[in-house]
Amino acid sequence: MKIITTQWKHGIAVTAEEEKTFQPDENGVEESIINLYPQVHFQKIIGFGGAFTESAGYVLSKMPEEKAKEIIKGYFGPNGLRYSIGRTHIDSCDFSLDNYSAVTEETNIETAVFDLSRDEAYILPVVAAAREAAGKDVPLLMAPWSPPSYMKTNGQKNGGGKLRPEYRAQWAEYLCRYIEEYQQRGFSVFSVSVQNEPKAAQKWDSCVYTAQEESNFAWEYLAPALRHHGLTVPIMIWDHNKERLFDRTEEILSDKRSSEVDSVIGFHWYSGDHFEAVELVHKQYPDKLLAFSEGCVEYSKFGADSQLKNAQMYAHDIIGNLNAGMNAFVDWNLVLNSKGGPNHTGNLCNAPVMCDLEDGTYEIKLSYEYIGHFSRYIDCGAERIGMTRFSDRLEVTAFQNPSGRLVAVVLNRGKEEIRFHLRLNDRICPIVSKANSISTIVMEQEQ
Repeated sequence: MKIITTQWKHGIAVTAEEEKTFQPDENGVEESIINLYPQVHFQKIIGFGGAFTESAGYVLSKMPEEKAKEIIKGYFGPNGLRYSIGRTHIDSCDFSLDNYSAVTEETNIETAVFDLSRDEAYILPVVAAAREAAGKDVPLLMAPWSPPSYMKTNGQKNGGGKLRPEYRAQWAEYLCRYIEEYQQRGFSVFSVSVQNEPKAAQKWDSCVYTAQEESNFAWEYLAPALRHHGLTVPIMIWDHNKERLFDRTEEILSDKRSSEVDSVIGFHWYSGDHFEAVELVHKQYPDKLLAFSEGCVEYSKFGADSQLKNAQMYAHDIIGNLNAGMNAFVDWNLVLNSKGGPNHTGNLCNAPVMCDLEDGTYEIKLSYEYIGHFSRYIDCGAERIGMTRFSDRLEVTAFQNPSGRLVAVVLNRGKEEIRFHLRLNDRICPIVSKANSISTIVMEQEQ
């Protein structure tokens, strides 16, 4: 087996590999064991990815061409993080240069001049580059932050407000048109969200829905519009924080019309772990895909210099969500500038890659390496397998790839190394989990 370990030492990420083999468990070791049970299978993985925001695309457009290619290849290339899916915003979001809409005045959406110049300038070129780097399609999760101003009760894209009832049908047509425009340009759409963060009235692009309003729009307007246009695109519901994930999902899926539509359940991390909420939804709706659709290190809450803490936050959340039933992980901005933007309302954040536009260089953060411990080794179509661990000092998840290869990820957020035995098919291997480290263990099944 191969053990890949990244440790944060003196402000530097040190990654090392070692080879080990399993030995017969002749003495029946009982202490400090992590068991793997590949005969027990759970959910499948759809993929890992990040968001193609206008801000990310703008930053990449200002970088030297070769550097921009390096970054995209590092994310999507077969020797990089091996990202396979992405997210993009329908019209502007907070990580846009300013507010914009494809249509700004009331009109027939099907025949209107649909202005995608902003997408074509900064978003679609990056998606195309990602597809080229990956050597395959990169399906997109598309999410609106706000309808055009004229459709809203507050008359503006920012500050929350609601979708005016008389524009529900038109807004559904608008979302379908956006999907069609992307598909006509050769891009695949994995899912369309009803609304990014429907509970939050933000100072940036936002729109508020109650559970009943979201359910009504999804099943009475959006689903019929998708069918009318021949679009077999699943609808993502909730797409907000986990603390109300179960409540909102139950309310929306209690509508009998929901059974007629493929749907995805999206969630964010900004209100805490709530892994039990993910597990509850997974158990209650085992046929639904669960997607982590956004998460980032917000400077309003966390420091820019706490690389270890920030990277551990990523790994802790990914492991917790995977063990609870998550099928897909999509990080927020792929890249940002050195200040954490641009963001048209000053909501600055960290990204796994930060670019200095003054000297044309970029910095790969520790979070990038931590995400890679999952995305590099857990393949699309992998299935989570059974696992037990001796202590909560180590956080563990394990998968079997379609090839049959097993992958276990072990996170040690403590200040001391922890020794344990990995046990598989009555064979064991002694392993040392270093302090403040993450390890990925890649192994062939022992017969």
